[in-house]
Amino acid sequence: MSGVWVFNKNGVVRLVENNPGCERKVLVHTTSNEVITSYAMLEHKLSSLGWERYYDDPDLLQFHKRSTVHLISLPRDFNRFRSMHMYDIVVKNKNFFEVRDM
Repeated sequence: MSGVWVFNKNGVVRLVENNPGCERKVLVHTTSNEVITSYAMLEHKLSSLGWERYYDDPDLLQFHKRSTVHLISLPRDFNRFRSMHMYDIVVKNKNFFEVRDM
């Protein structure tokens, strides 16, 4: 549970919770300044950076870069692509992607 404590006019404090659905994030390819809107688009950008697709798990999209031990695992459904997945991509591709508020 996260949020902000707010005082009303009577001095009563209440917790206003952050709604995760309201704070929408997007993954941006910084070189082209394009918002990633599909896995096809993401796969194209990652493959140009040397990432290879793994087909082992039918429930996940996975990418591996031969020169590293890194593995990117994403839910098969793009609608379940969350900010934690975006930050994972950013950490493993520091100069090519960033997460922005929508």
